[in-house]
Amino acid sequence: MILELLKLFFVFFRIGLFTFGGGYAMIPMIRQEMLNGGYLSVDQINQFIGIAESTPGPFAVNIATFAGYHTFGVIGAVFATLGVVLPSFIIILLIAYYSDQFIKTFIAQTILSFLKPVILGLIFAAGLGVLLHAILGNYLVEVTFDYIALIIFGVVMILSRLVKKLTPIHLVLISAFMGGFLYLL
Repeated sequence: MILELLKLFFVFFRIGLFTFGGGYAMIPMIRQEMLNGGYLSVDQINQFIGIAESTPGPFAVNIATFAGYHTFGVIGAVFATLGVVLPSFIIILLIAYYSDQFIKTFIAQTILSFLKPVILGLIFAAGLGVLLHAILGNYLVEVTFDYIALIIFGVVMILSRLVKKLTPIHLVLISAFMGGFLYLL
């Protein structure tokens, strides 16, 4: 059991170490690692993305906690969460210690300028993957069209443009209510 927990820890440690741009940029790597490791299915990953988005706290921590808990219970949640948080913690400590010398270097500026479009691409790929899964279902295995998800997406998108006073919290609650109501029909 300890070997499986260490493997889960290092999976999330790698995710935390090699993804830049926050939780959304981590989604493609999380999806790949969870599927290749046999930890979660495509449907479970997409459900965890939705849950992690709607719960308070950092997205990466939430999804690591949910995936770890689903796989190995509470101890799995602790190992996965520590794995995803530890690289950032270590890097921030090092940067804080060497910040003046590090940020001003040509190499650091060059690396940061190259990372910006990569981060944008990762976030776009994650959003597109979730959108395609919501509309088409498990589009890599079977092609289905989820009209209810498309209706909810359309209504929430239109409401977000027409009613400027609606906050993201309102939109999440509206989509949750619509999903609960429409999927029960």
